Amino acid sequence: MNAGELAKIASRAAKLLGHGEPLLAYDFISEGLTKSPRNVRLRQLKGLALARSGATRRANVILQELRDENQSDEETLGMLGRTFKDLAAQNQNDRETLLKRAAEIYDEAYRTSGGDWSGINAATLSLLVGERQRANKLAQEVRAQCVKEVEDRRGDSYWQLAALGEAALVLHDLKEAADWYARALGEANRRFGDLQSSRRNAQLILQHWKEDPAWIDNYLRIPNVIVFAGHMIDRSDRPVPRFPPEVEPMVAQAIRGKIDILKPGFGFAPAACGSDILFLEAMLDVGAEIIVVLPYNKEEFVRDSVDLLPGANWRSRFDRVLERASKCVIDPMQRLDVGGVSYDFGKELLLGLATIHAQSLETSLIPLVVWDGKIGDGPGGTASTVEHWRSLGHKPEIIDLAEIYPNGVKLNRHEETPPRIIQPKQFGARIVAILFADAVRFSKLSETEVPQFVQHFLGAIAKLSEKFASSILAKNTWGDGLYFVFSDVDLAGQFALQLADLAANIHWEKEGLPRETSLRIGLHAGPAYEFEDPITRNRTYGGTHVSRAARIEPITPPGQVYASEAFAALAAARGTKSFVCDYVGQTPMAKGYGTLPTYYVRRAAPVAARL
Repeated sequence: MNAGELAKIASRAAKLLGHGEPLLAYDFISEGLTKSPRNVRLRQLKGLALARSGATRRANVILQELRDENQSDEETLGMLGRTFKDLAAQNQNDRETLLKRAAEIYDEAYRTSGGDWSGINAATLSLLVGERQRANKLAQEVRAQCVKEVEDRRGDSYWQLAALGEAALVLHDLKEAADWYARALGEANRRFGDLQSSRRNAQLILQHWKEDPAWIDNYLRIPNVIVFAGHMIDRSDRPVPRFPPEVEPMVAQAIRGKIDILKPGFGFAPAACGSDILFLEAMLDVGAEIIVVLPYNKEEFVRDSVDLLPGANWRSRFDRVLERASKCVIDPMQRLDVGGVSYDFGKELLLGLATIHAQSLETSLIPLVVWDGKIGDGPGGTASTVEHWRSLGHKPEIIDLAEIYPNGVKLNRHEETPPRIIQPKQFGARIVAILFADAVRFSKLSETEVPQFVQHFLGAIAKLSEKFASSILAKNTWGDGLYFVFSDVDLAGQFALQLADLAANIHWEKEGLPRETSLRIGLHAGPAYEFEDPITRNRTYGGTHVSRAARIEPITPPGQVYASEAFAALAAARGTKSFVCDYVGQTPMAKGYGTLPTYYVRRAAPVAARL
């Protein structure tokens, strides 16, 4: 790959970061680094992508490595300073030390480059560590420099205008800050990632002055994220109409009206015929970004939920919204033909991905639904989605289909769920969390070491599993392999981290085992069949999602816990606080299973007191 191609990748990644898409940028950067692993600019951007997605420690390591290689330019030092600032916000005990480290690095960047970006950060951090006189001096220097640059510059002046707003805040002049920030917003042009960075510094300064941190929202507002659900258009054989094709224009108008009020920047939805596609089209019409999430493979989804009305154009509209989506998340698995579990999974996946996006931009998540207000007859429909959202503490915005079409009535069968194959009675299905783990170097154990492994390692895991017995639905071992199925995503993540700690803390040599012994642990979540194994007579779980879970563990680095995107999304949807899932990137799975997004699971750091 030549220098021009690498420059294009770097430019595209920087644009994605500016627009608030750190995960997409990370994948783009990683592809470039496979061709040029030592490229400085791509490594800088990789660090920034990780920092903006919340993987602060990994970002810090990458940027520190660049500095150790004598890369002391403003970009490297400024990004490194940001990671120390973010670590300070995550760690109560080391907060002051980390803030001072960030201040030192920003100060060095400013002294060596004279850049206004590093200068304003040096001013802000000086204020936060109590060096008010120096903070004022730096803020005044940056202000003079940026005013001249704004006057001379004909192109984009966002960063200079934002720096002027921040300088005014450092000097505790909110009126001047408001003027500059308002002008900065006019230059932002949907660069929500850049807006977020500016907002975070403004909030820190406002907290320092004991002002309301929400003040900055009046000027650097990041649009909301909408997660959407709604009724499909009526099938032609529906006995009593609820959403007949003739009311489509009225539903579309109602959706557009809500969008005009809420002013979102991002929308997450599946793309079923009816409400979903109307929502996605309305979002595109106002220039918002859309992310389409399908709960299972595209071919089955189109057959079940799109191409339902002969002669209608829903299929072509489905294709158009997918083409224009900024991202499509399409689970390649097949739909489970028991209950509505695949639909329940899809709506949790949808909510989780929307939650992750809203959290990365530090903006609000708003559930929006087109619903007739009636209770469904089973899982998988709009009513169950509303109920689930409310159980998690969300307050959905509701477009009342019954008001738009008052003649609709509740049917005796579930409205949304298409016909399914009826499975034998002993088969059930549920959403579960699945863990596979494998002991590294087990195959090289001698015959005398195997009993030690069973006693000291498997025995210790047995004791640990007793603590989680209420959530463990099934478990098994084979040699060095471990298999656990959990009813609860949060407890599955906690168990995985405690299991990793157990393996790391065992003094293997004292137990007569190789010192290099460790565990690889993989996590996944999804719908699985639940049944009695005819051979063992034990309850067990099967299906394609169990197979997917088994492919994550082999690609996990020894001593770590990796998880699928579905696991990370369900953890986010359910509000897990005990651990964090940091994006690793698109990762080739074991045994030719394809390339899928993966996450590194770590404990959530204690949150520091607000600065």
